[in-house]
Amino acid sequence: MTIACLEMLSFGLAHLARAARAAGERIVLLTGVEELYLHELAKLPPETIEVVAVDTNDRGAVSQALRAIEDLRGLISSTDTWGVTGAELAVELGLPGVDPAVIRLARDKSRVRDLLHGSRLSPFPAFAVDDVASLSLDDLAAAVGLPAVVKDTAGTSSRNVWLVRDAEDLARLHRQAAGATLFGRLFAEPFLAGPVYSAETVTWAGRTRMLGMSSRLMSPQPWFREDVTAFPVALPPDEFRAIEDWLGDVLAVLGYTDRFAHVELAMTVDGPRLIEVNPRIGGALVGESMCRALDVNVYGGLVDLALGRRPRLLDMPMGGGPAVAFVLAYPDRPGDLVAVHGLDDIARYPGRPEWYPTRAVGASIEHLNDGRGYVGILLAEGPTAEIATHRAVAAAGAVRVETRPAC
Repeated sequence: MTIACLEMLSFGLAHLARAARAAGERIVLLTGVEELYLHELAKLPPETIEVVAVDTNDRGAVSQALRAIEDLRGLISSTDTWGVTGAELAVELGLPGVDPAVIRLARDKSRVRDLLHGSRLSPFPAFAVDDVASLSLDDLAAAVGLPAVVKDTAGTSSRNVWLVRDAEDLARLHRQAAGATLFGRLFAEPFLAGPVYSAETVTWAGRTRMLGMSSRLMSPQPWFREDVTAFPVALPPDEFRAIEDWLGDVLAVLGYTDRFAHVELAMTVDGPRLIEVNPRIGGALVGESMCRALDVNVYGGLVDLALGRRPRLLDMPMGGGPAVAFVLAYPDRPGDLVAVHGLDDIARYPGRPEWYPTRAVGASIEHLNDGRGYVGILLAEGPTAEIATHRAVAAAGAVRVETRPAC
């Protein structure tokens, strides 16, 4: 029996394959970018995962490829880009899944903000930016206050997110937004001052369990680039339960059921404030971090959900593994990737550092201020997330990414 994946996050295939095998299922990966998964596929025994090459931007081609799979029992679509398509195809094929309308809603950050504001779970609504070229500081100040954040309603990887504090920031917004490729439309909201975290949750039939929280160390303003992540954040038990209950209320208002969520929030002076809800398992190495720290293969939850059954993650005892932190490695200038230096040296550092490549030599690196720019991830372990962070940052200091100007 078979579970199909409509693309995947960059990492997690190996864990997913093991979880599927334990459940007596095989995995078929439908992808138009097989090179994205070569690092993990190379680690697996041959034929562990069947790869079907298909243009995943062609909905008809994907539907045809899925219908050609015998004994298909489930469909996993755990990415931002293909989440809605996967949910729709699951309905068409009579497979278990979440209501596509819920995924469409979660992917629209502006609608989510307005809905939560109407339910008193967010202190402010969204402000639509219909004509960014004519947007003024006075407009933003009157609508949401300054500093403000202007972003894409369906953006991902910190792309198309602008902090506006003054006239210089506004001029940059006007200039860059004019040539930006948007996945949705632009809207504005207040800037949430405070450290950023991500809550990793799984929901079934209205019950949400928070598996833990990931920390975020961000680049200096005005950018929103994620540089360092650690899991799990050590929260006092009462605070953990309060955030878990709040997240359950947030997801319930969205009609969210039967899925993982990666919920970004800021810890402000007024308490936790929602940034956005991502209807998927955490990206980069968040899934890897959870598997290690919780000492459980969380991808078993993806298998359970794909088969339409209650995730065992809701009831399993968790913990006992090492805390994990990882550093995203960016070049210091755009250009073609020439080499990553220092990888032979990282084994000298504590925390069992490991390197996870995300870009191949020769790749063109154009954007350094969002998630499109990193070429690999340096991961390390520790007894606490704090110590794991120190170890990961120290080992990452030995790594240098070399680029040369594109021809």
